Amino acid sequence: MRERNKGAKVGIVAVCGGAAVLGTAGYGVWELTSGGPGPKAAVSSPRTVVAEAPAAGQAAAGAQAFLEAWAKGDLVKAGALTDDPTAATTALTAFRDNVKPSAVSLTASGPAAASPSASPSPSASASTAPPPPGLVPLTFKAVLEFAESGTPWRYDGAIGVVKMSDGKPAVHWTPSVIHPRLGPGTSLAVKPVSSPPASVVDRNGKSLAAFPSLTPLLDRLKANAPSSPENAGTGVVLTADSGKTAADPLFTITAPKPQGPLKLTLDAALQQAAEAAVQEQSKGGTRAASLVAVEPSTGGVLAVANAPAAGQNRAFLGATAPGSTLKVVTAAALLEAGVTPSTPVPCPSSTTVTGLPLHNDFPDARPGNTFADDFTQSCNTAFIDKSTEVLKPDTLPTLAKDVFGLGLNWKTGVTSFDAVIPTPGNAASAAPQYIGQGAVQANPLAMASVAATVQNGTFKQPILVPGMQQVQAKRQLSGEVLNTLRSLMNQTTRTGTGAAVPGIPQDAGSKTGTTEIADGKPTNSWFTAYRGNLAVAAEVEGGGHGGQAAGPAVVKLLKIGNQ
Repeated sequence: MRERNKGAKVGIVAVCGGAAVLGTAGYGVWELTSGGPGPKAAVSSPRTVVAEAPAAGQAAAGAQAFLEAWAKGDLVKAGALTDDPTAATTALTAFRDNVKPSAVSLTASGPAAASPSASPSPSASASTAPPPPGLVPLTFKAVLEFAESGTPWRYDGAIGVVKMSDGKPAVHWTPSVIHPRLGPGTSLAVKPVSSPPASVVDRNGKSLAAFPSLTPLLDRLKANAPSSPENAGTGVVLTADSGKTAADPLFTITAPKPQGPLKLTLDAALQQAAEAAVQEQSKGGTRAASLVAVEPSTGGVLAVANAPAAGQNRAFLGATAPGSTLKVVTAAALLEAGVTPSTPVPCPSSTTVTGLPLHNDFPDARPGNTFADDFTQSCNTAFIDKSTEVLKPDTLPTLAKDVFGLGLNWKTGVTSFDAVIPTPGNAASAAPQYIGQGAVQANPLAMASVAATVQNGTFKQPILVPGMQQVQAKRQLSGEVLNTLRSLMNQTTRTGTGAAVPGIPQDAGSKTGTTEIADGKPTNSWFTAYRGNLAVAAEVEGGGHGGQAAGPAVVKLLKIGNQ
């Protein structure tokens, strides 16, 4: 807190305390010692915490002196009355400068039932040290006034008093002395605060309250909704120094103005279709499924659905192998390396890379295949053999990040897992990654974005709130490579594995995916496709081949389209 103006309110009441437990620290004091012959010299002797607890009256006096100095704004004195003067003075000064109360009252109120260090802030980035033996826990009441507010901020505080090696009491310093929610790695400050939107609507103003998959997301989106500065109020806010968690308002100084509804990028019609699609393909939620639809031109998420709806947001947070849907990315790398659709690339029934056997979903060899055949038929062995031949180990992960944005730090509006394609250490670990297995991890959000990038030609990071900042990919595919990739995906729809999906529109570009999990277990079904200004991806756990479960879910949305 800043220095108090004349007449500022201060209230201190002495209290007796009991015993408890807390950690050790110390600082130097001067004493006279004999250094042998000659005059006595002043030397520094460390002042440390001892195991013996201070007497109740001594503990109360130590707490009273500390609270009085803090309330008066004499922060150097207050720090000196703790067992860690430097840390205490620094923290108290930061609190004064960042919170800026106009008046402070700190009133000792009695012994505490437990150590003040026993419940560190849940936002703390590191745990507090164990309390030292002999600590006496006490409580106090804080009242902070602000010139802008007629209502003071009141909270109950807790401190522990220890006995020092010079026999004097000292407040055991932890950040929670200032406020019980304050811990290592957190800060308190006055910042703009806004009221949450009254409701959440889609891009056309339609309510999104009735969709089960969105229920876990809407409160989070409302809490983090942007607010115009003219509508903001001010409040004391607890923040994590890492910036990884949302700010936690503790006290409102000036009230913000009410906000209107929060408009998202979602489309209610597509959302309704997505909910129905995952319910159908998950067999009523008995097997997990998820789906994401994205607008390629903007990156706006048009639909997100999960089954079961109350479980994990698999659509955004899933981290499983996407199977052959990743061949879209691998194909882009091969096309850039000089492979063409007419390049002969045989499709053996199996192949071996440094002793690792790999095979196709179909038993027969297809020695006369071209690369176009391999893509549309989803031949694993051809992709593995050709990629091992012409690609460097870091080519796939580098292109995935630089062109498709996979692995960049996406900020969609809610927490998301943004895909992992690690750089393999050898050919054997690289081989399964070329077909979307091995160490590759993704989800429908990532794979819908891959299809959207092919359709649009430029990566647009998916977002849920219009106007959010979107990370940029480093580069684009050349026009020739992009057009070839689109042609291959459309050919897959018309004559390849995508053609087996009932009702798929013939102008769509698509790619199936089938992921093997373990021997004897059903494979996971994946499908990604685009049509017009709409890209969709879905996965169904244990759903079999890509066209069997995920494909029909995606087609349900492709038929509606994005007008």
